[in-house]
Order: sequence, then C-alpha cells, then structure tokens
Amino acid sequence: MKIALLGYGKMGKVIEKIALNRGHEIVLQKSSSDSYSGLENADVAIDFSVPNSAVANISECLNSGIPIVSGTTGWIKDYPKMVALCEIKNGSFIYSSNFSLGVNLFFELNSYLAKMMSKLDSYSASIQEIHHIQKLDSPSGTAISIANGIIENSEYKNWSLDKNDNEHEIYIDAQRTEKVPGTHSVFYTSEEDTIEIKHIAHSRDGFALGSIIAAEWLVGKKGVFTMRDVLEINQNKNNI
Repeated sequence: MKIALLGYGKMGKVIEKIALNRGHEIVLQKSSSDSYSGLENADVAIDFSVPNSAVANISECLNSGIPIVSGTTGWIKDYPKMVALCEIKNGSFIYSSNFSLGVNLFFELNSYLAKMMSKLDSYSASIQEIHHIQKLDSPSGTAISIANGIIENSEYKNWSLDKNDNEHEIYIDAQRTEKVPGTHSVFYTSEEDTIEIKHIAHSRDGFALGSIIAAEWLVGKKGVFTMRDVLEINQNKNNI
C-alpha cells in the first residue's frame, strides 16, 4: 500500500516507521509548507497535522479521489463540511479523535458505563486528561469524545473546563505536563465512593498503529466511517 503522510512531525515519523515495518511504501511526507506533489501516487493518505491544516489536507484528498484517514484534532467544527464533501465526491474518509485500538474500546466501555450510571442520581461524572505540553488543543479531542459518549447516554447536556456546581455539565480537568503521550480518566463520584475507568497510553505507537490499520481497512471502500466500523463494533452499519 502506498501512503501519503500529511503532517511529518513526531506522529508522522512514528507512522512511517510502523508502516514500513508492515510492508507499506511512503510516497509523500508533507510538512505544513510543502506541496501535495506525490499525493496522486498514494493509495491512501494519513493526516496527523495541525488544526489549521487539517481541513485543507482532507479537502485536497477528497477532491483528488484519495482515501483519507485523519487523526488531527482541534478542527472538529468543520467536520460536517468534510462529511458533505466526501459524499459529494463519493470519497472515502475516516476521522477519529484517537486511533488507539485500546482507546476505541475504552469509548465503548465509557458509553456502557454512562448508561448504567444514568440511573444513579447520587453520582456525578468528571473527566481528567493529561498530555505532553506540545499538544495544541485543550481539552483533547479524545476527552471531548469521552464527554460526548456520556452526554449521549445520560442527562448531562454539555462539558466545561470550569469546575462549577452545574449538575448538567461534565467537568474536564485538562492538564499539560512533560512526556505524557495521553492519559484519560472518567470518574463517577458520590459521598460514599468513586468509580474510575482509565486509559494510559505508553507511547505514540498505539495511535500510529491504529491509524495504519484504519488506512488498510479503508482502501477499496466508499463513504464516511469511524473506528467503530474498522473494529466491527457497529455490526448494523452496511459497509459499501
């Protein structure tokens, strides 16, 4: 498989290493200032760039008929536009706030736990996420996905970075420190006890491997997909 890397920072280089080990070829290593020359030779593109480059990268791929996997966060307000463009172009697109296989299983556990906890008024939900200081967005896209998973399965209405007494808001404690690839925790706290679920990333390798597995899965398909499709968690969706 021929892969175009859109974003060639730390994540891009880890993706390259794992992709080469899996027998793939890298045909483009694009930093923000580089052109898209070579994209036309790719079977699929993987975007781990920065928030202000993601939409341009995804659009370029969809307009060029190149399947695109994006793990860049911080641009999600434009996600509906990219979905619409994919549909217009009959393209292939996967976005995930986190491509780690473990995190995507954590998402499912989080949603299931939220359904159970929604019946217990004595518990309040909160989220903590810890990342390296180079991470540009706060809270992380993964933390937002976790919050949305709770909101979709409970009486919570939104999330906030400010700790307050609003019983319909989920507090997200976003911390930045040295050399932390990503740690996410969900707490349900009552006066009597606390329930906690946690995912700890040991390195960037899990994110990189998941994005490559998603790219391998996406080639030959048409439509907008998620990691639930890749992992066959959502069995009711008809893949094209």
